[in-house]
Amino acid sequence: MMLDVDRSHIPTEIYFDFLGRTIPIHWSYHAILMAGIWIVLVPLCIITIRYGKPKPTAFGIREEIRLRNGAWWWFSVHKFGFYLAIGLSLAGAIVALTVSRGFSGSIHSVFGATTVILGCLQIISAWLRGTHGGRYYFKADPKDPATWHGDHFDMTPRRRLFEAYHKTAGYFAGFFAVGAVASGLMQYPVPMLAEAILIVAFCALVLCIVLEHRGLRYDGYRAAFGTNPDNPYNKARKDL
Repeated sequence: MMLDVDRSHIPTEIYFDFLGRTIPIHWSYHAILMAGIWIVLVPLCIITIRYGKPKPTAFGIREEIRLRNGAWWWFSVHKFGFYLAIGLSLAGAIVALTVSRGFSGSIHSVFGATTVILGCLQIISAWLRGTHGGRYYFKADPKDPATWHGDHFDMTPRRRLFEAYHKTAGYFAGFFAVGAVASGLMQYPVPMLAEAILIVAFCALVLCIVLEHRGLRYDGYRAAFGTNPDNPYNKARKDL
């Protein structure tokens, strides 16, 4: 059912001097793109890293963190999937700003801009997360503690700050993304898209419940570095 919304303020075409022609604007494409990014792709990246980690072993993962190494597939999906999501989001935002001839200041634009900014900051924070390290990592000597050090393995203040920010800010990005999609559909209704979003959200809920029930949400530190109780972060949490 189509909502009764006044679209008179929404531009339906734009003229480009360098092309010498007027191009019609199809906002439904923008809605589908952004909803696909933030309601499908981003949650998929989050679910993958949350439930895709391997069951912790005594030694953790020895392979180098690289796209070609299957042991890190869950991390690669999260990392490069999110790169794709932010790249497409920036493209969608730039097109919207160009067509609207600037920032409109509407509720949708505020939610949308905040979402994209938080998404970009997520990538920047990931670049600053520090080194990996590990007792059994590919370049370490298990008999030489001097080769084990890394921000993640040692859980340095830098790594702790990254995890505190990255995970918490991710929830806020999700909140603003839902607000952006909802306000966008109120401003420019696309009924079939709204229905699809509800179906996807329900399927994601069921999937997470099933994966959680099966106990597949393994601890990231133990999955990466192993269950050895002498590992720094395992030792720090021995009483938890």
